[in-house]
Parts: sequence; C-alpha cells; structure tokens
Amino acid sequence: MIKVTFITNNSKTVEAPENSNLLRVSLREQGGIPFKCGGGLCGTCRCRIESGLENTDAIKPKERKHLTEEDFRQGYRMACQTFLNGDVGVTWIPLSERGTNSQRSTEGAAATTASAVDGQTGS
Repeated sequence: MIKVTFITNNSKTVEAPENSNLLRVSLREQGGIPFKCGGGLCGTCRCRIESGLENTDAIKPKERKHLTEEDFRQGYRMACQTFLNGDVGVTWIPLSERGTNSQRSTEGAAATTASAVDGQTGS
C-alpha cells in the first residue's frame, strides 16, 4: 500500500494500492481534488505533486494539452491521468479561488463523470 497526503485538505492521509489513479483515490477517500470531466479533457484536476513526484508514472499526451514543460518541472500533473507507484503529497488550487477563465460550463458533465472516471484503466 502507498500513502497519499492531500495537503490542501488539511493534510488528510490515506492508503491506496500501488498503481492507483490519483483522481480515483481522491474521489474514493474524499481527498478533495477538484474535477469536472475525469477523462483528461478539461484540465480542472490540475494539481501539484509536492513530494514523491518520482512515484508518479509518465506524463500523458492529454496532460501536455493543459500543462507546459515548466509546469511539469514544477511538479504539476493532472490527477485523472496520474498513476501512483509510491507515497505522494499533493496540493491544488480550490475551484473557488481559481479565475473564471479556467472554469467552463459543466452542463451534461455530471451524468458522464462517474462512467468517465470508472472507465479508465491502468494500462
């Protein structure tokens, strides 16, 4: 088991199996990482791996559409695209504190969110 610390959520720490998806762990354990689509399309789940960046998998093409090389160097990842192989500590900017430009309409997203997140695999 690995430990995931949701620093922005009062440093809540949970355990998860190795090769777990960060967003799914957050959803299951009420970690608090914001999300809308759950499938790498919107960029809402942008977060920063503060510790344990080496315990994350390779950067995915969908992440490159939302994050820059400088973002990656600073430890930013998209939670929905990130799988964990060891302990990590993660922070994020709550949606209420983000600028309106980064928010988009979620009309219809609620109905598909659960299936989008559950439909992801570790391969």
